[in-house]
Amino acid sequence: MDFTIPDTLRELRERTESFVRDQIVPLENDQRLHAHGPSDEFRRELVALGRRAGLLSPHVGTEWGGLGLDHRGKAVVFEAAGYSPLGPIALNCFAPDEANMHLLEQVATEAQKEAYLRPLAAGDIRSCFMMTEPAPGAGADPSMLLTTARRDTGGNRGDFVIDGEKWLITGAVGAAFAIVMAKNDSDDLGPAGATMFLTPMGAHGIHIERVLDTLDGFMAGGHAVVRLEGLRVPETAVLGQIGQGFRYAQARLAPARLTHCMRWLGAARRCHDIATDYARRRHAFGKPLGEHEGVGFMLADNEMDIHTCRLAIWHCAWVLDQGERGRHESSMAKVVCSEAIWRIVDRSMQVLGGLGVTDDTIVARIFREVRPFRIYDGPSEVHRWSIAQRVLRRGGRTT
Repeated sequence: MDFTIPDTLRELRERTESFVRDQIVPLENDQRLHAHGPSDEFRRELVALGRRAGLLSPHVGTEWGGLGLDHRGKAVVFEAAGYSPLGPIALNCFAPDEANMHLLEQVATEAQKEAYLRPLAAGDIRSCFMMTEPAPGAGADPSMLLTTARRDTGGNRGDFVIDGEKWLITGAVGAAFAIVMAKNDSDDLGPAGATMFLTPMGAHGIHIERVLDTLDGFMAGGHAVVRLEGLRVPETAVLGQIGQGFRYAQARLAPARLTHCMRWLGAARRCHDIATDYARRRHAFGKPLGEHEGVGFMLADNEMDIHTCRLAIWHCAWVLDQGERGRHESSMAKVVCSEAIWRIVDRSMQVLGGLGVTDDTIVARIFREVRPFRIYDGPSEVHRWSIAQRVLRRGGRTT
């Protein structure tokens, strides 16, 4: 495995770091950043800055307006973007749009790409991904999916009618379209199972019930409860093939877990830098805080966790770049990074003492953002269970 960063990618990282530091960090206290994310006006301004900097949509193919980076390239640039929670918004590589773009590139028809991927990659619109449901529906276990898609038996026999309830749907408010996952019966076009559908959010039958109050506040549109009642979509709205939804979900989620790790590692590094600077300047008991072992050791542990995260991310990115599924590797990276990132931010807050629990620095806000990361895209316990099953199947042989 080659850990060398090419000169072109190194230059792109430096440009991204300068852009985030000079143009994005000063905007973090903009009044248009609300409890449920930035206003659409603010998001568009951030995207315009990213576009002018030549950094928009680094993960998307050049034919669709992006920079065409592979997974290792994304690892470098996404971390740099994540140094501010607003950075991924400005680069148009935030969730859930980034993963939706990846999925559309992989499985959408050319017509669907023109209609949905191109404006999404340009940052002109947002999207959402509707899979998660309230209990007893699908959560960490997608096989519990309750939302149904049935063929219309009336006058529009080519249409599907979708009914169900979705929740924790990130970005639903203000999204232009959704990717909806529903279970289907056997059909002439494919087997029974789960299918993904593309639909405009303004379609009749989509009802946003409420936006949930959550710890985090940087996700555009927040997280909503959505009721689907008699949502009618044409056959051309099927994304990929009928009955292949679970397979596509894994194709979307494995890279998405990894890109979350990349972005939040950048935010954790920001907290570590703030804590390190404070430990140099703040004095107690006759010397700088950092010279006390209790504080110095926390900073050292942060350095080791940052290094471990980068290794885990780079290894998984390398596997994905080889064309492998990377499901096992992404599960390991998700657990390693989400828990290490949490420790880094928590230690940084501890080093800052009373300052750390205020919003005078961004550490407390990032603290609230990264705690949910141990839950979404699969909680640590589910990934540990999956990893354990693989260990048991291979009979003790090491990878």
